[in-house]
Amino acid sequence: MATTAFPVNPTLTAIAIGYKNRDIDLIADRVLPRIGRTGKKFKYTVYPMADAFTVPNTRVARRAAPTQVDFGGTEVNDECVDYALDDMLPNDEIIAWDEMPKPLSGGLVSPLAKSTSLLSGLLMLDREIRVANLVFNATTYPAANRTTLSGTSQWSDFTNSNPVDVILNALDLPITKPNVLVFGQATWTKLRQHPRMVTAILGNQVNAGAVTREQVAAFFEVREVVVGAGFVNSARKGQAVTMSRVWGKHAAALYISPDAADADLPTFGFTAGFGDRIAGTMDEPKVGFRGSTIVRVGESVKEVISAAASGYYFENAVA
Repeated sequence: MATTAFPVNPTLTAIAIGYKNRDIDLIADRVLPRIGRTGKKFKYTVYPMADAFTVPNTRVARRAAPTQVDFGGTEVNDECVDYALDDMLPNDEIIAWDEMPKPLSGGLVSPLAKSTSLLSGLLMLDREIRVANLVFNATTYPAANRTTLSGTSQWSDFTNSNPVDVILNALDLPITKPNVLVFGQATWTKLRQHPRMVTAILGNQVNAGAVTREQVAAFFEVREVVVGAGFVNSARKGQAVTMSRVWGKHAAALYISPDAADADLPTFGFTAGFGDRIAGTMDEPKVGFRGSTIVRVGESVKEVISAAASGYYFENAVA
């Protein structure tokens, strides 16, 4: 017997957890990775940068005490936010599907499973937008850790721009050297074809061709290159569909480490979570002749930028 008004369905929960687009489409979990379960309310510590890099007098006189150091970390209290979506299915449709003859393997998906998959996709897309709006946002970064490209400096100008030098220099600026390069799809398409990139990586004097993510990661000595390729409809409901990329024409170099976040060490950002993404059903007897079933998919998370100085942002990297 269910003990709550919203009984979690293990089968639907498996769909909610497992459903995702291709890795090259949605990258939120790779850019702001989920750390161990934090509880609904959680806290993390922000330490002043000066504390770790200002060296006090370490010499100790014969009858004196060593210099006492005071680390002034600030404890930040935060809380996971609930995100969820519902879909109402008439029980007529569910009963009809249950009574249909089924093939021996594959082919048919139940209305409940299909609804769960679609709701999960929208929930994940919403998270993708939240993460993109944090990471591809100039106000997230210290002034010294961001630049806006324009005109001939944009990487879409194959003749005048030099993304090799620009990215190499940017990787040296953050306090913690970035280990992940993040690109919007439009930026990545231009960068991988840029003659200076092709020549530097492939030694191709013809300046033609394209490089791979793995080659770029190895060249810049970072752990990985991730590309946000997801689309979102920016039009209001009922209007003509207007598709645009979730991740714009920008780029970022970030130090990302879930282990560091768990150990209270600097990492550009992380995602705190209260439990797992779940799915379940609720009865709605007042809707439809035979009643209806509400499918709910949701999760409680909070995206956190914890050490913005561990990243560098290129705004308008391509035209």
